[in-house]
Amino acid sequence: MTAGEVALAHEHAADPNPVADGPFTTRQLLRLDEALRVADQQTGLTFSVFIGELETPSREYAEKLHKEIDDADHAVLLAVSPNQRKLEIVTGNEARKRISDRDAKLAGLSMAAAFAGGDLAGGILSGIDQLASHAGRH
Repeated sequence: MTAGEVALAHEHAADPNPVADGPFTTRQLLRLDEALRVADQQTGLTFSVFIGELETPSREYAEKLHKEIDDADHAVLLAVSPNQRKLEIVTGNEARKRISDRDAKLAGLSMAAAFAGGDLAGGILSGIDQLASHAGRH
C-alpha cells in the first residue's frame, strides 16, 4: 500500500456505478483522492484509506497495513471493512502527537454514523476532514 492512496480489496457492493467491482463510483474515487491530497498538503502527514476485509484481530491487521506506508510515523490510516462492520484508525508516532486518541474516536463515531446511513464514501470523506482538522496545518 502506498502513501495517500485508497486501497480497495476485492469486494462487491450494491453501487449502481461501481468502478472495477469496487464500492465507489468514479466521482467518489476522485473526491476521495482529492480529500487525501488536500489533507496531506495541509497537515504534512500522510493519509491513506484501506477498504476491504480485515484479518482477525482487526486492530493488529490495520497496524500491519499502517507499517507498510512510507514514513509510517507521519501516517494516518483509515481501515474500513463494510462487510465486517469494522473501522480502525491507526496513527503513527508523530501523527499521534497531533491527533489524539479522543480525536480519532470522535472521527470514527462520525464515520460510523454515515456508514450506518449507507454513505461509505461520505463517511470516509468526513473522517479524513475531521482528522486533518485536528492535526492542523504543518
